[in-house]
Amino acid sequence: MGSEGGEKKALGWAARDPSGVLAPYSYTLRSTGADDVYIKVICCGICHTDIHQIKNDLGMSNYPMVPGHEVVGEVVEVGSDVSKFTVGDVVGVGVIVGCCGSCKPCSSELEQYCNKRIWSYNDVYTDGKPTQGGFADTMIVNQKFVVKIPEGMAVEQAAPLLCAGVTVYSPLSHFGLMASGLKGGILGLGGVGHMGVKIAKAMGHHVTVISSSDKKKEEAMEHLGADDYVVSSDPAEMQRLADSLDYIIDTVPVFHPLEPYLACLKLDGKLILMGVINTPLQFLTPVVILGRKVISGSFIGSIKETEEVLAFCKEKGLTSTIETVKIDELNTAFERLSK
Repeated sequence: MGSEGGEKKALGWAARDPSGVLAPYSYTLRSTGADDVYIKVICCGICHTDIHQIKNDLGMSNYPMVPGHEVVGEVVEVGSDVSKFTVGDVVGVGVIVGCCGSCKPCSSELEQYCNKRIWSYNDVYTDGKPTQGGFADTMIVNQKFVVKIPEGMAVEQAAPLLCAGVTVYSPLSHFGLMASGLKGGILGLGGVGHMGVKIAKAMGHHVTVISSSDKKKEEAMEHLGADDYVVSSDPAEMQRLADSLDYIIDTVPVFHPLEPYLACLKLDGKLILMGVINTPLQFLTPVVILGRKVISGSFIGSIKETEEVLAFCKEKGLTSTIETVKIDELNTAFERLSK
C-alpha cells in the first residue's frame, strides 16, 4: 500500500497580495496520513475563478496563496488505508479536498454542497494548515477527493474536465437533460462554455452559442461544432431564438440582464447560472411565470459526477480545446485570461 512519511516540502507559485502576481513559494505539506494520496503534479488547468481568488475579488483571500484546482498528477505514495489508488496511477484533483462527511449533501454523494467543504486552496484544512493548490510540484489529498484519469486520456486534456467539464455535466445530469434531440444554449464561450458546447453536442443536442459579439463565431461553429450562433445585442437574432430552447447554461461571470435569455426558453425551460457574480441580478416575474421557467444554479460537480464525465469524454473521444504554457508563464497567462 505504501507508507506514511513525514512532512514534505513543496514548491509552488503563490500570490502574496491582491495584485495577483505569482512568484515561487516554498511551503510544507502535512505528513501522508492513512487516507492520503501523495501526488507529483504533472499539469494544472487555469480557471477564471483563480483570478477572483488571487485578486481578492470576493473579499476572502488569504495570502500567500497557491491557486490551481484542475490538477493532474502521478501517485508517488499512498497511506495505509488507501484502497482506490496505487503508486504510479495518474489521478486528478478538483475544486474541493474536504467535507464534513455527515450532512445531507455528503450522505447523498453531493459533497460539493456541504457547508463545511474545504477548497483546494485559500482554505484551512482539518489540521489547521492552509490548503494550497495545483500550481505546485506536489500535493497531499485525501483519497475521497482524488479520481483516476482514464487510461489513454492525455493529462492536459483531462485537467479542464475536473472543473469546467464537470461543471457543465452536473446540471445536465441532475435536470435530466442528457437525452438526444434537446435544444440547448451556451451563454458565454470561455472555459466552461467551450466544454458545454462539446459535451452537449456529444449528448446529441442542437447547440446554440449566445455571445456578446461575433468574435468567437468561427471558433464556435467550425472548431467546436455548434449548430447556431447568436449575438445577444442583435434584437432580431434574439427574437429568432424566442421560445425555442430547452435550457441555457449561463457561464457569464459579470452582471447581465436575464430577461433576454429567459425569453429564449420553451415552456419548462431552465436557465442554469454558473458565473460567480457579486452584483444582484434582476428579472421581471412574468417572463418566468408565463412559461413555468426555472432559474437555477449549479456548482461544479460531485466526485461521482467527475468520474462520470471523465468516462463520458473517454467514451465519446472528447478533448478539451487547450493551449499549454510553462509554469513560469503563469502571470502572462492570467493577464490574457483577464482580457
